[in-house]
Amino acid sequence: MNRSALVCVACGWQAATDARYPFACAHRGQGDGEHLLEHRLARDAVLDRHDSANPFVRFRETLYAWHAARARGWSDADFVGLVQRLDEAIARVDGHGFTITPFGPAPALGSHLGLDLWIKDETHNVAGSHKARHLMGLLLYLAVVEGGPGGVAAGELPPLAIASCGNAALAATVLARAAARPLQVYVPPDAEGAVLDRLSALGATVVVCPRLPGEQGDPCMRHLRQALAQGALPFCCQGNENGLTIDGGQTLLLETLTCGAPPLDHLVVQVGGGALASACVQACARALEHGLVPRVPRVHVVQTQGAAPLARAWARVQQRMASQSESAAAALACAAAHRSQFMWPWEAPPHSVASGILDDETYDWLAILRGLAATDGSSVVVDEDTLKLANRLVHQTTAITPSHTGSAGLAGLLQLQRQGTVAPGNRVGVLLTGVQR
Repeated sequence: MNRSALVCVACGWQAATDARYPFACAHRGQGDGEHLLEHRLARDAVLDRHDSANPFVRFRETLYAWHAARARGWSDADFVGLVQRLDEAIARVDGHGFTITPFGPAPALGSHLGLDLWIKDETHNVAGSHKARHLMGLLLYLAVVEGGPGGVAAGELPPLAIASCGNAALAATVLARAAARPLQVYVPPDAEGAVLDRLSALGATVVVCPRLPGEQGDPCMRHLRQALAQGALPFCCQGNENGLTIDGGQTLLLETLTCGAPPLDHLVVQVGGGALASACVQACARALEHGLVPRVPRVHVVQTQGAAPLARAWARVQQRMASQSESAAAALACAAAHRSQFMWPWEAPPHSVASGILDDETYDWLAILRGLAATDGSSVVVDEDTLKLANRLVHQTTAITPSHTGSAGLAGLLQLQRQGTVAPGNRVGVLLTGVQR
């Protein structure tokens, strides 16, 4: 491909280069296919510029926002200037902007587990988690297409909207405040009081969304989709609502793959809605294709017993491979064409100490399952005791203070060890993604 493009993985629909808001496939909602947009990168894109500690400058050519800017006549320096201005505005709201976050060995915890364990610490990123990465990619894109000649006047900018139980909502509010954009936030009744206070203090319009009797699916998502139907823009971390949210998230793993550390044997990623894991497998594929790394790790994904729709979908794909003697590609093609047979809302209202990964559905499920197949990965489900143990181990052996959601990847690693998937001495990467509040 000689230019960057947004392409639907189900039907091949491609967004026009000059489209202002190409966030979802035009055929989405038609039939039972999973119409999910994928950013297919130009072959000549330079993934790593090695020129900045800001990931959105260093990895700018991996962003659809950069390609959209260049297509509209911007210079590379124009785009870098935009990143810097927005980053400075974010720092004024949150105390600091974006920078490459720590990734390194955790000798005490690794020795306890009998592994060469490496940790990516996102707990001090903007708004205290990785979520702002996803949304920065979106904010940059909006700034490109809404500014300049033919842009949108400030008073005519559509409101932004997000559904979240905590970290994503806080990240969205920080970025929206920095950009002086109105934001609608849809949260569950059990959202943390401290988070709700911060959202209100930063000027977000917060709507609490109780679950209706017998309702299947996340009521926050129902409200979000109603807002989108009324003209709001999806400023969210669900890739099916806005395919560009994956771009910003991929910077997290690109940092780990290009830092000069020895290659990982395994990478363990916690999954709720799935944008983080989807971003990780996209980064792996791009880094391998563009020759940044000799090999990529096996990617394993983690969910809780409280809600594990992705594990259920992966099991169905594997069952089809076994019963129909199909390849992974053929089974996944069937899944893409018949979404309702593989991904649907978790039947029981989800509950877990890791509340941030309790999504009723894994919205980016198809991209993740393709990544598992490509890397010989797996999907594991962990119980509450394992989630609590993992969090306790991190707090006891490191100076990092993640929430139970943030340390859920380590819980998955403990389960993978029990299963024998991860062997003694393996080099394993774990993402600690959200700070304990």
